[in-house]
Formats: sequence, structure tokens, C-alpha cells
Amino acid sequence: MSRIAKYPVPLPAGVEATIAAELITVKGPLGTLTQTLNGDVLIENQNNELNFKVANESREAKAMSGTLRALVFNMVQGVSQGFEKKLSLVGVGYKAAAQGKSLNLSLGFSHPVDYALPEGIKAETPTPTEIVIKGIDKQRVGQVAAEVRAFRPPEPYKGKGVRYIDEVVIIKETKKK
Repeated sequence: MSRIAKYPVPLPAGVEATIAAELITVKGPLGTLTQTLNGDVLIENQNNELNFKVANESREAKAMSGTLRALVFNMVQGVSQGFEKKLSLVGVGYKAAAQGKSLNLSLGFSHPVDYALPEGIKAETPTPTEIVIKGIDKQRVGQVAAEVRAFRPPEPYKGKGVRYIDEVVIIKETKKK
């Protein structure tokens, strides 16, 4: 069995987990998330803790127990606290503005870039060069942040572009004569 699956997932106050035949639903103050279950993993709710066990001793079942535990842990954390990714715009004239369900970016192109935010994701711009992407689904928050970063990834000579706040861009030395 996976080592991570041995640790139970605690359910904080205000979070409920409902286990159906092939679906687990986690409901909390920020929203509701669902995940389909694999038949190789059994989930038990005991004393506000979710315990994961393998149904059979196959290699796939042992691997899926850890994967499913990590997914459910992220669901519980998402509906109770939420997730956020911070992006920074580096470059002259680079700016962002969040307007409703879209994110307007000026990234040095001849045209502005309008990015439509998917359902369940919110974007804030505390300053014109910072973007904060928030949501309850960790994968969707990370995917939206990666898509926004992909419009203009940081280049290695000046470091201009969209980068994560904690990202370190190694600047190359320019060519010498």
C-alpha cells in the first residue's frame, strides 16, 4: 500500500464527505467538489477522518490508494480554505486588469490578450503587474495559471514575461564579440 494512503484525511468543522458507490462528494463553506472512485480503493469515514484501504493487493490498487488520498485531501483543503496562484508581470508596459469573468492582459503584443476565466475560477489584480488566481479546485487553478503564463513565458535574456511569484528565472549572459 502507498505510504501516503496510510495517513487519514481529517475533515475540519463545516466540511462533510459523502461516499456513494462510485463517487465521493466533499461539501464545505466554499463549495462542493466530486471525484469518481476507483473500485480498487475503499474509503471509510470514521470519527470525521477518511481512511483509505486497498480492496485487493494488486500493484494498481496500491498506487491508486495514494493517488486517491491526495486528490481527496486537496478537495477537503479546497472547500475549506481554497487555493490561489500568484503571477507577476515583468516588462515595460506589461499590465493586467480583471474585469468580471475575463482577464485583460497587455503583454507587448500589437493586440491586447483577453482570457475568459472558466467556471469556478476568480482572478484579482491587486496591482497592474500582479495577478492572483483563486478557486476551490487545485488542478483548475494551476491550469489557469499555466495558461496565463503561456501567453508570454519569461525569456532568458532580460527576464521579461509572465512568471509565478516564487519562480526563479536564470538570466543568460549575452553574446560577446
